[in-house]
Amino acid sequence: MAVCARLCGVGQSRRCRRRQRQNQEDQGSDSDMDEEEEERIVGQKQADVGGAGPGSTVATAGPSDASPEYGSANANKLGFLDRANTGPPNPQSLLDLPPELLVEIFSLLPGTALPNVALVCKKFKQILNTETIWRRRCMEEFGMREDLRKMEVGGVSSRDLYVKLLHPYRHILGLWQPDIGPYGGLLNVVVDGLFIIGWMYLPPHDPRVEDPMRRRPLFRIHMWESKKATVECMYGHKGPHKGDIQTVKKDEFSTKCNQTDHHRMPGGRQEEFRTWLEEEWGRTLEDIFHEHMQELILMKFIYTSQYDNCLTYRRIYLPPQLPSDLLQPGLFKGTYGSHGLEIVMLSFHGATARATKLTGDPNVPAGQLTLDVDLSRPVVLPDLERQRSIEELSRLVLGVHEEVQREAQQQAKGTSTAPEGAAEGACGGDSGAEGVEAGSGVCSESCQPGPSSSSSPPDAQPFILPLGVMARNEVYPRTCRKCFYGTGLIAGHGFTSPERTPGLFVLFDEDRFGFIWLELKSFSLYSRLTDHLAHAHAPNMERFEAMLRNMQSWTS
Repeated sequence: MAVCARLCGVGQSRRCRRRQRQNQEDQGSDSDMDEEEEERIVGQKQADVGGAGPGSTVATAGPSDASPEYGSANANKLGFLDRANTGPPNPQSLLDLPPELLVEIFSLLPGTALPNVALVCKKFKQILNTETIWRRRCMEEFGMREDLRKMEVGGVSSRDLYVKLLHPYRHILGLWQPDIGPYGGLLNVVVDGLFIIGWMYLPPHDPRVEDPMRRRPLFRIHMWESKKATVECMYGHKGPHKGDIQTVKKDEFSTKCNQTDHHRMPGGRQEEFRTWLEEEWGRTLEDIFHEHMQELILMKFIYTSQYDNCLTYRRIYLPPQLPSDLLQPGLFKGTYGSHGLEIVMLSFHGATARATKLTGDPNVPAGQLTLDVDLSRPVVLPDLERQRSIEELSRLVLGVHEEVQREAQQQAKGTSTAPEGAAEGACGGDSGAEGVEAGSGVCSESCQPGPSSSSSPPDAQPFILPLGVMARNEVYPRTCRKCFYGTGLIAGHGFTSPERTPGLFVLFDEDRFGFIWLELKSFSLYSRLTDHLAHAHAPNMERFEAMLRNMQSWTS
């Protein structure tokens, strides 16, 4: 604001000149001219120059015309100011500029800076009442378009929309994970038309992993009924009703429903369960013959329905993308057996790819690292006939797994390099039995520095699941680009006895990958979530990795 005041010739700059004049008088200056008188004399001189006759050689457009080094560009700018014809021909400060030019300048400033501009002087405060300024801020900062004029016709100005709705709730825009025990979730808060809406993202119905995501509104904020922002709960089947949003702390907020009776249905809990089951799974309980799956579904309904949309949310970020990444990181939906489809976040950390659960289950909850892939250990698949054998695949992957374990043991003992005999065995020597023998075709690749080595597998190679490996979705790609050794997290009910088990990471294309769980003899297919998610990218890798550590602590 001090800079604006000095540019305008008001406020703090006047006091600064008076202090400077007093210092000069103390130092023996013989100039006691009053500031107002000095400005009057300067003004008279400018008037004399401006009033020269038409034959005079004195330029009337200011010093830029008399000085050739200013160039034609500056002359054009001053010519524009002359054509405005609403202010002095030679503006000495921002205050001298025409109002329409000030509107254009203020429209370029961020909305957070405009309240300080209004404090400079009355003229600036009056100009900031112009709807054009605030309409442009709403459009550029929050992506609003034609809906603004509808709002203004309804009696709500763009300034009120920015000051009372968009700016106060800007901190809740983006991606969030609700605290629903092991189940987690994915909430996306966006500016949607004239509303701020919190959309809960739900995976497609099992096992259609390729289908688009489903969305359900949980709350909305608007200014339709009054000149202040109104929060409404959207949960249930009786329409919007009163709600509340509270900011707990940075990167965390809570929602509360003030009319939970709107969540109840006339048929009681049985009707609520049938409705929830049809929305969540796309089927009835009679259609689900697996008894264990019925228990898991009923358990999830009982657990999640007790919250009544009174939830706490923590901010999450999309992973940054680096040129060295195997594929574009982001969100994927994947199959998890009887638990149905779940959402994971794929990110890259050097020579490692990690998939973190955003939604979870009673065995492995949300926030845990479900897949950990070593990109420095590619696996070369055999021909299609040998791929059908689960024993063949097990020998390939377990050969790499044993090598990883030996290296971990050696590092634990403080040795930086493997003994010569162990290295020979790891590369398919005499020691190591048939598991290492089968892995000899793997080790030549796994010893390479990374997935981009020249000996990497071709871009497209035939792929088929081994016999005996269960897959929720039989429709999976029959060609793949690359395969890598990795581990998957498994645990008992209640996240008891968690352990990492070896498996095979299969990259099909830019939008799909899979993982074969050897111990479970199960296959998970993952498909990219293609929805546009604004305000969601992490500012840097350090911030993203800190978020991942916090996610694991939330559910541990």
